[in-house]
Amino acid sequence: HMHLVESGGGTVQPGGSLKLSCAASGDTNDDNYMAWFRQNPGEEREGVASIARVSRITRYAEAVKGRFTVSLDNDKNTMYLQMNNLKPEDTAMYYCAAAIRLDFARSRLDSAQYTHWGPGTQVTVSS
Repeated sequence: HMHLVESGGGTVQPGGSLKLSCAASGDTNDDNYMAWFRQNPGEEREGVASIARVSRITRYAEAVKGRFTVSLDNDKNTMYLQMNNLKPEDTAMYYCAAAIRLDFARSRLDSAQYTHWGPGTQVTVSS
C-alpha cells in the first residue's frame, strides 16, 4: 500500500508564492501518474496539475496555467507544485493523488481516475 503526505501549505498574500510537496512512501509502484487537486468546503474537487512519472507529460487547469509548475523528484519519491502569483481564488485544501494507470480517453485531471490520496494541506491567499 502506498502513502502520500502533503506539506508546504500556509497563508500568503496575493501575488506571493508557495511550494507544495507530496512525499510518497510504501509501495511506490502505484504512482505512475500523479496529480494535484484542490477543494473548498461544499465544492467539487478540482484538478490542478498532473504529471506522468516516465514521460513527464504534464497537464494544467486553465486557471493555473503560467502560474503553477508541477515536477517530480524520482530519487526522493516526491512531487512538487510551485505556485507563483497566487490569487485569493487559489485558496483551498490541496491534495496529491496517484494512479497506476489512466484512461487517456478521460481527462488526466479527473479525480475519479486516481486511487491513492494524501490528507491535504491548506493554502490560504489573503491580504
